[in-house]
Amino acid sequence: MIRRLMTVFGVAVLVAGMAVAGQNPNQPAQGQEEVVANPEAPFTIEGQEYLDHASFSTRGRCGVRDLDENTARAVEEQFMASLMQTPRYSVESISSPVSITVNFHVIRSGTGAGDVSDTRLNSQIATLNAAYNGKGFTFVRGTTDRTNNSTWYTMQPGTSAELNAKNYFTGIAANNPNYVLNFYTAAPAGGLLGWATFPWDLAANARMDGVVVLHSSVNGGTATNYNLGDTGVHEVGHWLGLYHTFQSGCGTGNNTTSGDRVADTAAEASAASGCPSGRDTCSYAGVDPITNFMDYTYDSCMNNFTTGQATRMVNSAATYRPSL
Repeated sequence: MIRRLMTVFGVAVLVAGMAVAGQNPNQPAQGQEEVVANPEAPFTIEGQEYLDHASFSTRGRCGVRDLDENTARAVEEQFMASLMQTPRYSVESISSPVSITVNFHVIRSGTGAGDVSDTRLNSQIATLNAAYNGKGFTFVRGTTDRTNNSTWYTMQPGTSAELNAKNYFTGIAANNPNYVLNFYTAAPAGGLLGWATFPWDLAANARMDGVVVLHSSVNGGTATNYNLGDTGVHEVGHWLGLYHTFQSGCGTGNNTTSGDRVADTAAEASAASGCPSGRDTCSYAGVDPITNFMDYTYDSCMNNFTTGQATRMVNSAATYRPSL
């Protein structure tokens, strides 16, 4: 349990701090040359054409929709109330990272298209561990199953296809979702790269818990500029309690009580695309956090979580996934 792995120092849950930037841990797969396309040029992912990467960020990318402010406030009030009853943790207080077992569910088309090799799955685990190194979590590979189902292959969030697929996979194994991350690969319709459930949704429907990513976004896939494994990193961030860096836009000028509820990520008016330099959409907050894993930039542009984000994830896990 988290409480057994941590020494409590009584540090506040949402610490303000400097962003912890680092080198991008992702590298193209062996024999694969990374191609960085013109962000203003048309491109196609899994047969879905976009005018440019900005329109992709608006229409596609992540299926986790930003909460409206009233809903986000209600979630936060409940989260803070729960934290009043349990110890609060900081990343610095973790004596050992929390180990998360990743069970892969590779969903392929009816003809077997969309497979993800064991080598690529191992690379995805390595990318998760590089991104979350020093942030309180480590990931180990668990079971892997591969299933051909044309309906599940193109599932979207909130559909009967998603419900049926997840009920099937979590029903065939005695998985405690508190201990296990169910990681699905498929080819979601509409050009989505992926989506995830939030930790506070676990109690209401444990079988839906997990992340879904586009198979070609897993390391070494064919989703150019989005194939270094950071879709998985991004969606796991949601699974551990993070919002997008641009949630609620510029907010009210006080990023500790609006936006992503993390004090050390600069406010951002909208999702970034490509890998822009010096982007600053909220004048009071400093330059946009375009290298943060919870934005929408190219995989090659993403390289960090902040200290505040790490602290939020640790406390979210302690609150909503206490068996971790």
